[in-house]
Amino acid sequence: MVSKELEKPRPTWILVRGQYDKHGPEVGPGVPGVLPPLPASEATNRLTFARWLVEPGHPLTARVTVNRFWQHFFGTGIVKTAEDFGTKGEWPSHPELLDWLATEFTKSGWDVKHMVRLMVTSAAYRQDSRVTPQLRDLDPENRLLAHGPRHRLDAEELRDYALDVSGLLNPAIGGRGVRSYQPSGIWEAVGYTTSNTAKYTQDHGDALYRRSLYIFWKRTAAPPEMTTFDAPSREKCWARRERTNTPLQALLTMNDPQYFEAARQLGYRLLREGGSKDADRLRYGFRMVTARAPTEQETAILEETLASQRARYDSQPDAAKKLLSVGESPVPTDVTAPELAAYTMMANLLLNLDESVTLN
Repeated sequence: MVSKELEKPRPTWILVRGQYDKHGPEVGPGVPGVLPPLPASEATNRLTFARWLVEPGHPLTARVTVNRFWQHFFGTGIVKTAEDFGTKGEWPSHPELLDWLATEFTKSGWDVKHMVRLMVTSAAYRQDSRVTPQLRDLDPENRLLAHGPRHRLDAEELRDYALDVSGLLNPAIGGRGVRSYQPSGIWEAVGYTTSNTAKYTQDHGDALYRRSLYIFWKRTAAPPEMTTFDAPSREKCWARRERTNTPLQALLTMNDPQYFEAARQLGYRLLREGGSKDADRLRYGFRMVTARAPTEQETAILEETLASQRARYDSQPDAAKKLLSVGESPVPTDVTAPELAAYTMMANLLLNLDESVTLN
């Protein structure tokens, strides 16, 4: 917790049995013996340590970093235990590939965009993600890259994705943390009464639609929409997230105000931008959400579902108005409530497709 090196470093000792008043041998700064030593000609300070970390010959820094990139796009790192490259960690599935990526990273001048482009344009990433029984038996965890990556998006990605396709996403960069929709009273049980986080006060306006990166986070009461999708509580650092699949996740994306409001705005986009025919609007929405055109069978199912939703809300206009009241963004007035409600439900369906919440 210092901003400047001391002219005369404080002495440090090994504490006998951890007792602060029982000094053992005096020690100084250094690095583990299994790694290359710090330059003998340089001062043993943080600047020297930082330069040592990014030396081209350092065996870990570049490998650990590109492994994290690979984990993000493929779901699992080349070294599965991304947090542990030691003797307790798992051996890399493709050690030569890891070495090559590490050297490419350093040769590029530690260019992150170059590495991202390299990975997402690779033949391994662009494979079909569909799995045949033969491939499942041969490579159940896809450690051999027998097919393209397929895994559920992370919590922040899911929220940002829904806001983006709906047109609600606020792309502003920087600024304070924002407080989005959250169940009332969630902080009271764990907050000190005199603390400035004793009571949750929701933001309004554009702040509600900022990227998930900017959501205010109370570690003892993390946002439920994030933890439901396995986001860590941030009480400690996690290099690798677990991915679960629970009914609560589907209930959240179908009913949470943030997601349902996004569905309402997406439904309005289908009505205004998708054309004049129901089939065209539904195909437009399906392609916007899944990045592919629907099949004839899928289009028929969507049209049938829309017809049933339209009939429901035509006969229950009050239910349509109640449905459209979710969320703080203005409700469009150039579309009837039953029609917008029907398309809101269709957008809600599209956002909850397996293809929508999964990287394929």
